[in-house]
Amino acid sequence: MPREGSPFKGVGIVALKEAADHMSSARMHLVMLLVLLTAIAAAWGAIDRIRDTTAEDAYLFLKLFTVAREPLPSFAAFLGFLLPLVAISLGFDAVNGEFNRRTMSRLLAQPVYRDAILFGKFLGGLLVIAIALLTLWLLTVGLGILTLGLPPSGADIVRSVFWLIATLFYAGVWLALAISFSAVIRTPATSALAALSVWLILTFFWGMIAPLLASLQPVDPFDPVSLVNQYELQQSIARFSPQTLYSEITGLLLNPSARSVGPLFMHQLQGAVIGAPLPTMESVMIVWPQISCMVAAMLVLFTLAYVVFQRQEVRA
Repeated sequence: MPREGSPFKGVGIVALKEAADHMSSARMHLVMLLVLLTAIAAAWGAIDRIRDTTAEDAYLFLKLFTVAREPLPSFAAFLGFLLPLVAISLGFDAVNGEFNRRTMSRLLAQPVYRDAILFGKFLGGLLVIAIALLTLWLLTVGLGILTLGLPPSGADIVRSVFWLIATLFYAGVWLALAISFSAVIRTPATSALAALSVWLILTFFWGMIAPLLASLQPVDPFDPVSLVNQYELQQSIARFSPQTLYSEITGLLLNPSARSVGPLFMHQLQGAVIGAPLPTMESVMIVWPQISCMVAAMLVLFTLAYVVFQRQEVRA
């Protein structure tokens, strides 16, 4: 029978209910407390490091997100490490948790389609992450203004907002991955371990795997072009990891003087003043392929979860 009405009817209700459940759960309180404390420590270390500098920098405010004081990582590096864990904790039991609690049949008995349920669960988790990111960003900006007395310029705000949006897409990739495992695997603990295993491989081991795979391509030591081709192949393989894509986006958006995410050739420097910052939109265009890849990966993973969920049998 043809379906009546929009398949997205009720998405907003499901998303708000899912977000409210996440925000009221003890699990998320613990995770967010860990994230908050780590973010404050990373931002404070960056502020101490910036205080020690005497050089003039038109984009000094952006260094709040990239400068680190050992042993703490930078604010951006901390987000790249912990955001996948937050996203996985939000999505690893999104579907199979309903089956285990025997609430899926009652949920589908409501006047909503499966489309709305899955979209609502994904958007609800993404909403929680967006609220957390915005809170951390405002906290870091506020600490920078209060302690350094340095208000951000309009270009600083625009660059950091673009970076914040890209960070949300980065978290969305891991959320979609966790929901996909939740739809495929019926046991929440197993789906969580599977998602964490993929995160470990792509975050910690992929940087070692990419050079090994690229080394299989023969290289002529007397031909510089073959060396460049091997390096570009290594970069292409490394970009299968969302962590690599996010690092490249961060390096371009939060460092206005950067001009490339790979090797910098002479034709890219024609007419450029050494050390001069790039316009914001030019930096965005350089990393636009990376942003597009993250969005595409998020959509592919969510489509996988959608197809599996649509084919699953639900019994009372």
